[in-house]
Amino acid sequence: MDFAAGLNGHLGPKKFWRNCLPRLKYHNPAVPMTVNRSNDTSLPATLTIHFTDASHASSPPPINSTASNPAAPSTPAAPTAYTKTIECKHRDDNAILFDLMELTKAKKVLPTAEEKQKLKDLAAMKLKSQQDSLLSAAVNEKIRAEKAILDQARGEVAAASADN
Repeated sequence: MDFAAGLNGHLGPKKFWRNCLPRLKYHNPAVPMTVNRSNDTSLPATLTIHFTDASHASSPPPINSTASNPAAPSTPAAPTAYTKTIECKHRDDNAILFDLMELTKAKKVLPTAEEKQKLKDLAAMKLKSQQDSLLSAAVNEKIRAEKAILDQARGEVAAASADN
């Protein structure tokens, strides 16, 4: 994937890189993915997919969990039989993902019941966190108000004792 760090039509590819590519890499750890970023927004933003022929396409290499970089394949990539390029400039991240899925004949992975439950639990925890944050803010404001009253009273006592 090649895109520029600036805008000028490169926002969609940047969002694809930020949002979609990590998910794709998570579900396809053996697939090598290279991203080239530049500062020149006049260059095209492209996503190049390298295909191998069926004889070279074998099962992905096993992932060694003790390796320093477990996502990197332990064997070199198979030779490229042909490539396809998706023009990404002035396109949003969803359109790029749709074209990628269509071109590679990929299937959408639906969340399992366990993953759905985890998402519900996370949403509930986020809501509780927001409620706790509001409660803490109210308590802290009350403490600040009491401290201000005490400081004001101490200041009046100190001023009165200084007059005597």
